[in-house]
Amino acid sequence: MLRTIAAALACVAMLAAAPAWSQGKITRIVVAFPPGGPVDFVARVIAEQLGQELNQRVIVENKPGANGAIAAQNVAQSAPDATTLWLSSVGAVAINPVLYDKLPYDMQRDFAPVSLVVDNDELLVVNPNNPANDAAEFVANAKKSSEPVSIASSGIGSIPHLAMEQLAEATKTNFLQVPYKGAAPAITDVMGGQVSAFFGDIPGLIGHVKGGKLKAIGIAAPKRHPLLPNVRTLTEQGLPGVDTNNWYALFVPSKTPPATINAINEAVRKTLATPAVSEKLLASGALPSASTPQELSALLKRDTEKWGKLIKAQKITPEG
Repeated sequence: MLRTIAAALACVAMLAAAPAWSQGKITRIVVAFPPGGPVDFVARVIAEQLGQELNQRVIVENKPGANGAIAAQNVAQSAPDATTLWLSSVGAVAINPVLYDKLPYDMQRDFAPVSLVVDNDELLVVNPNNPANDAAEFVANAKKSSEPVSIASSGIGSIPHLAMEQLAEATKTNFLQVPYKGAAPAITDVMGGQVSAFFGDIPGLIGHVKGGKLKAIGIAAPKRHPLLPNVRTLTEQGLPGVDTNNWYALFVPSKTPPATINAINEAVRKTLATPAVSEKLLASGALPSASTPQELSALLKRDTEKWGKLIKAQKITPEG
């Protein structure tokens, strides 16, 4: 009888200490982009399974604008009870803090890392009529050109822009950056031949490559991509020093208890390990990549330093 009472009391204590997300509340995944974009896609792919792992409903809430600041502020000001998660690409968390002199949020002060969610390798693509068959040949042709070869970007300080700057620095080649307001118009003009090339996330390019509208000539990653096994990495082509990864990761308000963060992390790991989720992400070109909070913290620090060094060296400002 005493053992039964003790067990009952232990259960009551465990329930009382359970994180807030198990008390029937709704958890929001806040995304800093409109519906239909790649970050929104990943959020919606993981939402249902994550809800099952957390034993409650998970919804996606889009808060675009101000280069991610609107979403960031919304999450930073939310209760630290695991009912608000921020799924962010690398730009808002590792590039903007070094690109802009002032931001209305501070990554160290306002947020705690939970887990990496996906890796997005950057792919260098050209118009199918471009004579270059790989990145090494593209660079060689650019060096011979009397005018700088144009490479599109999705905006000043974007991952495509910084990948181009890495390539220029690594190969000592002068390229002309052509900034656009987003990836879609940049891709359209490469397909149309108005611009020579573009670095972009594989999920946004894979359909055009498979459809023959773009030619993939190199991957800026340590290894080849499973959907493009015949496309060599830039390092394999003798062009080391171009390593860009537009990863997406989950963050919570900084005062969220460590035990709650670890519980969410475990739920994210189980979600990404679920075949229905991982297969859908892989089919899109995104690579499921769970991490510990500590590993994400270290990655954030490394990328902030890496991009900060490049931005400073190339004197990149938001105005161009």
